[in-house]
Amino acid sequence: MLKNLGIVGIFGLVLMLAGVGVAASVNLLLGGAFALIIAGLGLIVYGMVTNLLKSMGMGQMM
Repeated sequence: MLKNLGIVGIFGLVLMLAGVGVAASVNLLLGGAFALIIAGLGLIVYGMVTNLLKSMGMGQMM
């Protein structure tokens, strides 16, 4: 999976995790909320990409 992200994607993932870590070190509830928001956004993007590929006839790729 990491080779599909590329160096910019891996850097973005590290920055997101660091941001959640900083927020969690200040307030645990806030860090948990940020983690849920990021997970929700990831699921939304996954759903959008899956539907886009299915509409173009490439649904078997996912």
